[in-house]
Amino acid sequence: MRRVVSLFLPTWSTDRLRRRLGAGAPPVETPIVMIGRGGRQRLVTAADAAAQGLRLHPGMAAAQARALAADLVAHDADPQGDALALERLALWGLRLYSPIVAADPPDGLVLDVTGAAHLCGGEAALLADIIDRLTVSGHAARAAIADTWGAAHALARFAARGALVAPAGDSGRMLTGLPIRALRLAPETVDGLGRLGFDRIGELATAPRASLALRFGPELTRRLDQAFGRSAEPIDPVESPELIQVRRVFAEPIGAPETLARYTLQLVEALCAALEGRGLGARVLDLRFHRVDNRIEAMRVGVARPVRDIKRLTRLLCDRLETVDPGFGVEAMTLAAPMAEPLDWRPMASDLTAPAVADIGEVIDTLSNRFGHRRFYRVAPAQSDVPERAVRKIAPTAPPTGERWPSGWPRPVRLLARPEPIATVALLPDQPPVSFTWRGSRRRVVRADGPERIFGEWWRRDGELDAVRDYFQLEDEASARFWVFRRGDGEQAATGDLSWWLHGLFG
Repeated sequence: MRRVVSLFLPTWSTDRLRRRLGAGAPPVETPIVMIGRGGRQRLVTAADAAAQGLRLHPGMAAAQARALAADLVAHDADPQGDALALERLALWGLRLYSPIVAADPPDGLVLDVTGAAHLCGGEAALLADIIDRLTVSGHAARAAIADTWGAAHALARFAARGALVAPAGDSGRMLTGLPIRALRLAPETVDGLGRLGFDRIGELATAPRASLALRFGPELTRRLDQAFGRSAEPIDPVESPELIQVRRVFAEPIGAPETLARYTLQLVEALCAALEGRGLGARVLDLRFHRVDNRIEAMRVGVARPVRDIKRLTRLLCDRLETVDPGFGVEAMTLAAPMAEPLDWRPMASDLTAPAVADIGEVIDTLSNRFGHRRFYRVAPAQSDVPERAVRKIAPTAPPTGERWPSGWPRPVRLLARPEPIATVALLPDQPPVSFTWRGSRRRVVRADGPERIFGEWWRRDGELDAVRDYFQLEDEASARFWVFRRGDGEQAATGDLSWWLHGLFG
């Protein structure tokens, strides 16, 4: 089933202005509006969150807005600059998230993420990542994912408070309670429907279609059908002039899996030749199938390192062909590399007797494209004495970090996600427990070693200024070994409450 993301940027114009002004931008609590012309009148075209809190809104007369807010900051609107910036943002979305991305003027993007959301950890994780990246860059954003462009557009603007995922097949039900203006209708149409007593989409969906079409024209029923998935709404994807891509147009539509696979190989060969001419390797590939019904089916694959291996890239793409619905036939295919990097050639070893180093990159790429790249990682040491901070996740094929694991006290092979409380019998100040109870099971300690004292990292937060942990290695009667710690040194109350916690398991 098709899945579409609508990204809504409610204060796109004013956020762009703040970024452009940089350090000279007014404080966040100062209301900002953009002023443009509407006929002979100067009108508010955009308002930031502070201005909206004062009930200033687009369409309001500029003189009225100044009368309502004495400290109002007004700037001339730049609709052309906003549109160009939105196109650049669409290219950003194309590079990071989906092979089909388009600007949705004046304040949003639309992304067809069918078959691509799993690469980001799922639909909820994809929306969260988009919103987080935009928030960090200074742009307020809301997003929704649904079965159609119309449904996602309406939910992002009239239902989402951050990120909203409409369950597959349930978008229509979620639309019924939204106001009619969520259907992207002309203002005069919305006003006319309001005079007839229609306030919600659900009321409009059950009304006789013939009389509505006769009075308001075909646009009304077309928007309804698009939102509920009864008619297609193609997305014209944005394309960068610098994008490396190849295209194949067919005299007759094709649809057989073996035919699609054969032309996929030919496109990969042509793309690799183009990449070779620039000294690049592909990191992300987008294969788009242009169907005769004006719909685009697309797939995206990624690799851990820049690659220009025809056999390897063809295998990754052909493994996903089963997810493509050719419909009544495919009339063109396009293969693009939205992310390409310089290819790092490594010289062949001069010693032919040296053992070959296994390249696991192909296996990782295959698994990552099937299950999502965020599911695969390896651990590396980090600069910290606190155990849960002394390890970090890095990409499976990342180069060595140069950090080394501590060579003093041994560390357990399994560190719990969070330390779990245990009940103990122990003598203070420096004695290990003689028994402890964990998860309802009591264990008697037969061997112990410790303590290893670890101090808090006071530069991270004030709560760790005096914090102390004393770690012990314990072995019970069944030869199971545990890593436990006591909060506090047993002498000063500020160092900890003397509670005991299990943090890891040996073996």
